[in-house]
Amino acid sequence: MSKIDKRNRLSKEPFNYEITKKGTVVIHYKGKQIKIVKDREAERLITRIKEVEDNITAIQLLLAKITGNFKRGNEKFRKNKRK
Repeated sequence: MSKIDKRNRLSKEPFNYEITKKGTVVIHYKGKQIKIVKDREAERLITRIKEVEDNITAIQLLLAKITGNFKRGNEKFRKNKRK
């Protein structure tokens, strides 16, 4: 078992990515867009993804690292309050 993914969450593939025509990378977590990576950072991410494209867990780890620690429990959930 890897020391990085002890709870084996990356094997469930929570992250998805999309490379646009402009060269930006849009990262989704469980279907929700969480980050847009542009310019040099996007170029570096694309090359690193292409290097490990056969290893799904490695891609998931790259996407997790680039998004940072975005889930801290302080996310606000919108409720539709229409009157």
